[in-house]
Amino acid sequence: MRITATLMLVLMAGLFLLSKQYLEFHPGWGYLHAFAEAAMVGGIADWFAVTALFRHPLGIPIPHTAIIPTNKNRIADTMADFLRSNFLTPAVVARRMHNMNMARAMGEFLEQPTQGSQSRIGAGAAELIAGIFESLDPERLGGQVRTGLKQQMAKLEVSPLAGQMLSTTIADRKHLPLIDALVRWSGLTLEDNEEMVREMISERANGLLRWTGLDERLSSSVLDGLYRLLAEVLIDPDHPLRDKIEQGLQELAQNLIHDPAMRAKVERMKNELIENEAVADWWQGVWERIRGGMIRMARNPDTVLGGQIGESLAELGKALREDALLQTQINRFARRTAVGIATRYGDQIVQLVSETVRRWDAQTITDRIEGAVGRDLQFIRINGTMVGGLVGVTIHFLDSLF
Repeated sequence: MRITATLMLVLMAGLFLLSKQYLEFHPGWGYLHAFAEAAMVGGIADWFAVTALFRHPLGIPIPHTAIIPTNKNRIADTMADFLRSNFLTPAVVARRMHNMNMARAMGEFLEQPTQGSQSRIGAGAAELIAGIFESLDPERLGGQVRTGLKQQMAKLEVSPLAGQMLSTTIADRKHLPLIDALVRWSGLTLEDNEEMVREMISERANGLLRWTGLDERLSSSVLDGLYRLLAEVLIDPDHPLRDKIEQGLQELAQNLIHDPAMRAKVERMKNELIENEAVADWWQGVWERIRGGMIRMARNPDTVLGGQIGESLAELGKALREDALLQTQINRFARRTAVGIATRYGDQIVQLVSETVRRWDAQTITDRIEGAVGRDLQFIRINGTMVGGLVGVTIHFLDSLF
């Protein structure tokens, strides 16, 4: 636009010189001459006015030129005052937000999963989760969590808690499946180690039994007896061995709660366990697997986490769109928040604007303002050239009449 306006000025100068050569041949050349002359004056005047806003015309320090860079501090303060007076007053903010249903608009936006923007929100949330987990130092965070867990475990007395849990389990008869599982496990373990049991019985038998082969019969009898006993315990809910096991569990529960020696023993075992480096390494591995799994789930849109983010956003959008009471509460909260921000921080916000503009050097503020409105200012030059030419033609016409 600057080139166009300048070329128009050059064109008017050419027409001025050309028409001057033919003034005597026809009266029409006088009108063209007057138009070009006045257009040059208007174009040059507007060029001077536009240029004087941003710099000294032709580098000459004419008074009241380079207005913007010379007065940038005053411009910064004026901009800040304008913003404070017209936009950041509580009354203006409240009035502007009174008829805005922000909750409903956000709900309609979030409820449409096919829109690219909503998909970007879900992807952005997933990427944020993944980024948070990736930014965490595995060694440091794992050590911090391990230390915190260790401190909490050290404060916790496990023995009474375990005793109460065991007593409650027995009272609710929830220990019976545990006894059944223990019996089955004993039977399977015995079956898997039959040869070892037979060898142990044979080694402890005397030479006469081994010489007569009775040690084999003795081993088979012992194993058959054990299998029969375990089968009877498993089938008969009133078997005496079950009562013995239950009595032992009840006694263990009472000792865990009331026996100081048992409690001290459990505490000692707990402390040894939490001080064990193997446990620390195990926890580090568990944490790393959890962290890696969360990163993979967040970055894979086909996983449960990726789908849940989108579903959660859609459910939130539906609630915001359909629940009028929720809309009222959220809109009221948003309005009060905005008014509160304008009341408490309005001065700081406009001060930030003022200080930012003040910190810009003269060339920066000139370039930014000229880049924003320079095209329109060049239209002023073009219009000035044309209007000046028309005024020149009008004056020449009136001069010819009178």
